[in-house]
Amino acid sequence: MKEVCLYTDGACRGNPGRGGWGAILVYGRYEKELSGGEPVTTNNRMELLAAINGLRALKEPCIVKLYSDSKYLVDAFTQGWVYSWKKSGWKRGKDELKNPDLWAELYDLVATHRVEFIWVKGHAGHEYNERCDALATAFADSFPDTALSDV
Repeated sequence: MKEVCLYTDGACRGNPGRGGWGAILVYGRYEKELSGGEPVTTNNRMELLAAINGLRALKEPCIVKLYSDSKYLVDAFTQGWVYSWKKSGWKRGKDELKNPDLWAELYDLVATHRVEFIWVKGHAGHEYNERCDALATAFADSFPDTALSDV
């Protein structure tokens, strides 16, 4: 299996607000940057979409080291929360889990690959985290400030 590093970040201008996500895939000397966003979203949705879109871009099952500054994303897998959420029908205790559609898709993508989730401190000078943040914030800033007033 190929070994790939995936760096991800999400950004939101307000929560909810204009959002963007960025991902960088690194395989040997090759790098691929990805980004996207939504005019009205949340930070957690953008963090999840960064990971989802990075994994979606892989053309075959890989060994993936996924780096994120989102403790929520990383802990969901490293602490095993996501497995409990799936077992309970994407609920968090008695409450509905936010973004169950994204958690379900990410769960399936993680099952396709061998993914190790690694937390990195955000805004601490980590080269790829900073680049992902720049991709995410640029996409968030591409939406007009009036996005929320249209809701």
